[in-house]
Amino acid sequence: MHNARPGGKKKVPGSLVSVSRVVVDVVLKPEISDPQGQAVLGALGRLGHDSVRSVRQGKHFVLEVDGTPDEAELKQIAETLLANPVIEDVELHLPKD
Repeated sequence: MHNARPGGKKKVPGSLVSVSRVVVDVVLKPEISDPQGQAVLGALGRLGHDSVRSVRQGKHFVLEVDGTPDEAELKQIAETLLANPVIEDVELHLPKD
């Protein structure tokens, strides 16, 4: 079926579907060591950028979602697939109306 969409929804040819852009940022929790962030911080210091006090590395995801985003569903996706909630914090950036 060419018009099938994930979740069983069909896209009707010629119909307009609003798409929302949701950003998910995943960063190690503050109590978790971040060797990559420390390496970047050391390099910044060696390059003369002494004003930077801390660097935490992370992951950035951009999801395009049909219709109005379901915050609870997106949080579940982020915490089960995009991040490890034991060691990482998740921040959702939903579109503003």
